[in-house]
Amino acid sequence: MSGITKSFPGVRALDGVDLDVQAGEVHCLLGQNGAGKSTLIKVLAGAHQPDGGEITWRGEPVSLRSPIAAMRLGIATIYQELDLVEGLSVAENVFLGHEPTTAGFVVRGRDARREAAVLLRRLGHAEIDPARHVGDLSAAQQQIVSMARALSHDVRLIVMDEPSAALDPEETDNLLRIVGQLTADGVAVVYISHRLEEIRRVGDRVTVLKDGRAVANGLPAKSMPTREIVALMTGRDVEYVFPRRPAAPRSGDPVLRVEGLARDGEFAAVDLEVRPGEIVGLAGLVGSGRSEILETLYGARKPTAGRVTVDGRPLKPGSVRSAVRAGMGLAPEERKAQALLMLESVTRNVSVSTLTRFSRAGWLDRREERRAARESTRSLSLRPDNPDALVRTLSGGNQQKAVLARWLLRGCRVLLLDEPTRGVDVGARAELYAVIRRLADDGLAVLLVSSEVPEVLGLADRVLVLREGRVVHAAPATELDEHRVLDLVMEGSPSR
Repeated sequence: MSGITKSFPGVRALDGVDLDVQAGEVHCLLGQNGAGKSTLIKVLAGAHQPDGGEITWRGEPVSLRSPIAAMRLGIATIYQELDLVEGLSVAENVFLGHEPTTAGFVVRGRDARREAAVLLRRLGHAEIDPARHVGDLSAAQQQIVSMARALSHDVRLIVMDEPSAALDPEETDNLLRIVGQLTADGVAVVYISHRLEEIRRVGDRVTVLKDGRAVANGLPAKSMPTREIVALMTGRDVEYVFPRRPAAPRSGDPVLRVEGLARDGEFAAVDLEVRPGEIVGLAGLVGSGRSEILETLYGARKPTAGRVTVDGRPLKPGSVRSAVRAGMGLAPEERKAQALLMLESVTRNVSVSTLTRFSRAGWLDRREERRAARESTRSLSLRPDNPDALVRTLSGGNQQKAVLARWLLRGCRVLLLDEPTRGVDVGARAELYAVIRRLADDGLAVLLVSSEVPEVLGLADRVLVLREGRVVHAAPATELDEHRVLDLVMEGSPSR
């Protein structure tokens, strides 16, 4: 890709970007949210048409007019927000658009399932049933299905956008093994990740984007110092630093109290308390029940046992309305699908849970709604400072701030955070960490879930370690380290 330019109304997303990828290499693409990575890979995938520049494929200039045209050349893209059809089976998703047929129109379902099983075994996941509905799979399993779909074509280049975001350490190791197998077969990989340790493990070369331009090309992935990478991405010298914890443990009556909360098949009885100004973290592998606990607290899932109170007020089991009215807010893992109205403005996304506050005799006071939303977003330094901007145009970090601003405007007492920095770059992470700590310092009770153990240990005051749906250990974060937590989640036994 040479001199690629692309503009949208009011935004120059790409400004003369160059990218070259060799057969059998892993070329890593780094940059903050909003740097132009997504636009660049959508141009490569045929989803966007460039305004200028040239794409050369295997020595010949090409015009990628559609994703189908890119796929026919052997270019497959696996997006962070997986584009699977949940109502179809695994095999139907894998071969969607190029189903095995007889006489060109009769789909051979048995052949599709057999071939899908071969691909899944190649990816190290023979346990996934090709006949099972994709909507019934975990996020990690859906990621594998998306990879199988890419491999069902004769691909020569695979673009992977944050492929490990929903994976636990063991799944990530398997993913990196698969990437190594692909490159050994001569397949080129463009790998996008904010996890620099993965870049060093799997990458060959690195291109860094900033503000729509390539500020560095062809850097050595394994030897490039973290400080230099972050400085290139952000334009400043930023370390991966967590805010300072309070000197003394938080006191006072718990805002959130959970007693014997359980949900059959997902997690056993959980007891926990969160005090005003305290951040409690839940650490564990994917499938350990972390997200299910948060969603059950919030009322999105109905528990089979247990009691939840906020400021001493019991919540109605399985009722989101009861949780929100009591002062609970959730920033879910899948913020685009579960939290945000992507085609609406920042104002409407922030005010959506508080609209009655702006109602005047049955009419919405849009001026007051806009003013209040802007005050809330400014307190979190959301950028751009434009309450009329469509939330889909924001970077991942600023979309997350919009979700937090919603609950700040609502005046919530308990904030549930599920993977708050998923898909967020290094610079924006530091900002989000500071925001979360400031909200806690202002008196919120925060319950945090993250796949990244250093994040839980760096942000939380106390940590509960989960394994297979059970709390196996609870301790102040200062008494734990990453190795101890991983030992517990891999083979720990229940203890207090």
